[in-house]
Amino acid sequence: MMKSSNLVYLLSQIFVFQQLAVLCVSQDFDFFYFVQQWPGSYCDTKQSCCYPTTGKPAADFGIHGLWPNYNDGSYPSNCDNSNQFDPSSISSIKRQMQSEWPTLACPSGDGNKFWGHEWNKHGTCSEDILDQPGYFQAALKLKQQTDLLNVLQNAGINPDGKFYSITSITKAIRDSTGFTPGLECNVDASGNTQLYQIYICVDTSGTNLIECPLLPRGKCSSRIEFPIF
Repeated sequence: MMKSSNLVYLLSQIFVFQQLAVLCVSQDFDFFYFVQQWPGSYCDTKQSCCYPTTGKPAADFGIHGLWPNYNDGSYPSNCDNSNQFDPSSISSIKRQMQSEWPTLACPSGDGNKFWGHEWNKHGTCSEDILDQPGYFQAALKLKQQTDLLNVLQNAGINPDGKFYSITSITKAIRDSTGFTPGLECNVDASGNTQLYQIYICVDTSGTNLIECPLLPRGKCSSRIEFPIF
């Protein structure tokens, strides 16, 4: 029978290994996907949407998330259950978050549930690089840096319900950022394929744009609708 002292030692070692495993997972990724979504496409589906409690968001791309990823397309998630989202950590930027990172899920909310999901699932996997306020601030800076709606409008691509080629959308963003984006589409209530999300790749510091090691499969046709919001 194992002595109690040996059992205590064994349990302590198991605890140490578990903590090291969490630490390694939170550091172990190759790049970020910075994902922005078009609210018109989120809402123009059979599922529809609910505006946040602060009111209808601006007709602009909203942040979906900043997601640690591996080069093979897989990704870590929920890396630290002991470091869950704390709304007070972003109190100083909450107004900007509500503007730039609005929730459209039903029922209507103030954003905390959405942001909490993003931090708990994705942010904890980069917590040794970006703490909670740093994670959200990094995403806000990336949105300002990429300025997707302005980039597309300058190329004559407007959210007017018309159809545009995937090639022209990709080229406009690549010409502005220097890197090829990933595009994701969904389908509206009439069955039209529409521009839903744009993926930009970022290095592990969360600050520098890079060429994507792997582009997501976006299920887009050659011409897609850019719906009104």
